Amino acid sequence: MIKVSNVPMAMTFPPLLVVLFLALSTGPLCDAIWLNIPKTGTKCVSEEIHSNVVVLADYVVVSVEDGQTATIAVKVTSPYGINLHHRENVTYGRFAFTTEEAGNYLACFWSDNRTRGSGEVVVNIDWKTGIAAKDWESVARKEKLQGVELELRKLEGAVEAIHENLLYLKSSREAEMRSTSETTNARVAWFSIMSLGICIVVSGLQVWYLKRFFQKKKLI
Repeated sequence: MIKVSNVPMAMTFPPLLVVLFLALSTGPLCDAIWLNIPKTGTKCVSEEIHSNVVVLADYVVVSVEDGQTATIAVKVTSPYGINLHHRENVTYGRFAFTTEEAGNYLACFWSDNRTRGSGEVVVNIDWKTGIAAKDWESVARKEKLQGVELELRKLEGAVEAIHENLLYLKSSREAEMRSTSETTNARVAWFSIMSLGICIVVSGLQVWYLKRFFQKKKLI
């Protein structure tokens, strides 16, 4: 979870320092999650991810509340409900995939029926996306990078990931604003048509009433 702190308006930073700060603070998209899974319940974790992003996660049963040996079942689905990973009766595992569509990816964990006792199962999940899921050791061996060179390469990847996220947010916000604008315009158009219709009906009733009034008074 990324936390944003307020910076005083009186302080100014060079653009390069701002980019470096963003890359270092948001670049490694990796989260360690602890889940307490009840005996008869299901707990899920989810993340909204755009397309063409690598997702890598390791999960392991750490302990059980009453000290019994426990196994879990895991199911990972895409935003459209496609099954990406499904395992049962396991104590650890890994899933990895590249997202094909943008949306909310869901990973659900529940205790297997084979588990004895009534205690909660504690599961640790190491969830990585994007640049954090990349195998930097292989990259370093392949390109013969060491020390500062490797760190600069990681920083470059983090900046590229931030740029892609900004483009995704821009496109998604533009689509959302366009949809909101079209909906608002349609409602305004219908309201204008209803207002015009009501005005026409009221005007016709007024003409009819005045005509009857003058006829009764024998003025026409």
